[in-house]
Amino acid sequence: MTPETIFYSVAFPLLGVFLGLVYKGIDRRISARLTSRIGPPIRQPFWDVGKLLLKETIVPKNAIAWLFNAMPILAFASSLTLLLYIPFGVLKAPLEGYGDLVVILYLLTLQSLAMAIGGFASGSPFSSVGAQREMVLMMSYEMPLATVIVGFALIYRSFSLTTIASTPVWSIVSPLAAFGVLLLFVALLTVTPAELAKLPFDIAEAETEIAEGMLAEYSGRNLALFYLSDAVRGFAMAAIEVVLFFPFTLSSILGLSLTGFALYAVEALWFLLKVLIIYLLAVTLVRTSFGRFKIDQASRIFWVHVNLVALLGLALIWVGV
Repeated sequence: MTPETIFYSVAFPLLGVFLGLVYKGIDRRISARLTSRIGPPIRQPFWDVGKLLLKETIVPKNAIAWLFNAMPILAFASSLTLLLYIPFGVLKAPLEGYGDLVVILYLLTLQSLAMAIGGFASGSPFSSVGAQREMVLMMSYEMPLATVIVGFALIYRSFSLTTIASTPVWSIVSPLAAFGVLLLFVALLTVTPAELAKLPFDIAEAETEIAEGMLAEYSGRNLALFYLSDAVRGFAMAAIEVVLFFPFTLSSILGLSLTGFALYAVEALWFLLKVLIIYLLAVTLVRTSFGRFKIDQASRIFWVHVNLVALLGLALIWVGV
């Protein structure tokens, strides 16, 4: 492992935590504006984490203590690891390999499982109901998410995100397959708020129904770790969609001949802008526009409608490729 790789392995997660909190603040601010409210300042998520870290961490009497305390750490660790597989602008991912997309799918699932296990381990009926809902929802949206990954594997004959980022998918597929890729993009956009537990798919944490569900008994440092994990996962999910569907560099679009620091800076800002646009479309606009679904409605949406869209896209890619 080179010194450059070691530096990126430390810098990427730290940058991901910072950007995740910034994007969370932007999301809350714009969502408030869309509903004619002023909203909190963009720095509010940083204050939230700071206050949680200063508060007492309480473990319920009926909880399985070691499991209850381990799950926030596992969720946060998996979200940080997720960032190591995502190329950042023109920078390659520190842990690039041939099975990136498979590992990413595993890490996303691991975060949801950690929250569900933590809910079951808390001994609270609210948390148990929330964990059950999370398991049902996870089994519903993982199928279209896996279908998207299989679709890209058919096109590139590889699961490597670096390979996908180096050659935009729209430039190598036929018109028929391109329409299939577009359907996969629609399916992934629909999956995103569910993967991030945002409205209208925040059914497992519905505060008005089950008092925050899986997180009902969490406080202090443990809740801060779940909060950070959620922020990082939101940024990472949008970044993955950018790498898969819109990896175009600004230099190639405008014909710029940049080198050195200027190249990295410009492409990094361009990458962050694309991530922000995807984040606002897939999370902010959706959660501001819809009310919370029931668990049976959410399951039906993914198992029937989103699955059909994703499978149709996969079929068109298979025929086109």
